[in-house]
This record gives sequence, C-alpha cells and structure tokens, in this order.
Amino acid sequence: MSENGDDVEKTLRKWATQEVTQQPLCITFPEAQNFELKSGLIHLLPLFQGLENEDPHKFLKEFHVVCSRKKPHAVTEDQIKLRAFLFSVQDAAKEWLYDLPSGSITKWNELTKLFLEKYFPEAKVSNLCSGILGIKQGNREVLHTYWHRFKKRLV
Repeated sequence: MSENGDDVEKTLRKWATQEVTQQPLCITFPEAQNFELKSGLIHLLPLFQGLENEDPHKFLKEFHVVCSRKKPHAVTEDQIKLRAFLFSVQDAAKEWLYDLPSGSITKWNELTKLFLEKYFPEAKVSNLCSGILGIKQGNREVLHTYWHRFKKRLV
C-alpha cells in the first residue's frame, strides 16, 4: 500500500476505535431502592413521536393510566414516570428530549411542563380557542352532530 493509503487507513482505524464519552441525560432520576422497569410495563406504554397530528394531552393521559396501574408498592409517581418516559418517546420527540440540558429535569411536573410547551405551544392554544369561538352549526347539520363536533373541540 502506498504511503497515502496507509495514512487513510490509520485515520479510519483511529476514527472507528476512538473512545466515546456519554453525555448525561436531561433527567436526574429520583433515588429508588430495588426498582427496575419491567418489560411488561414498557410494552404497554403509549408512544409519542412528536408529529403535528399527535395529541400531547391524550398521550400524557394514556401514559398516566399505564404508569399508575403498574406502579409497584413504595415507588413514587416521579420515580416510575421519569424512567418510563424515555421508552415512550420516539423519533423527533426523543431527539427533543436528548437535546435538553443535562440534569435539567428532576420532577415529573417539570418534564410535562417542558413537553407541553414544546408540543402544545401558545399558538396552538390560540388557534383552538378561535376555533371554539367561531364554530357554527351548518345549515343542514342536526343539533346532536353539531353538539358532538363542538364538544370534540373543547377536549
């Protein structure tokens, strides 16, 4: 091999074997003795990808239902939810979570606040309020259909 080829090989070999330092996660997990997430719980968790059409409030409700049903005795809500959340987000939502500053989250309420600020911003709230205020019954729309459509906007 030529001298130039040896340089390329050394560079690639060095790059492929370089040591990677792991950055700490944004979540600082509360102390929990003898606790680990069971695979049964992880498989029941709802998934959130961070897509425009996903409902973050519905996701958090479903997440709460799963975590509260499978909560072991002597384990707090923060302990289980903060650990389980990592397994419940995917794609853009997981990227968002990984981009948060290391150690910036220590409580479940902090995480939900940041999550809703990201995936249910003020502009979306304003649009929904406008939609509720501006809703009208169609000319040939029966009352119960209109009422159902109105109630869906409130949730």
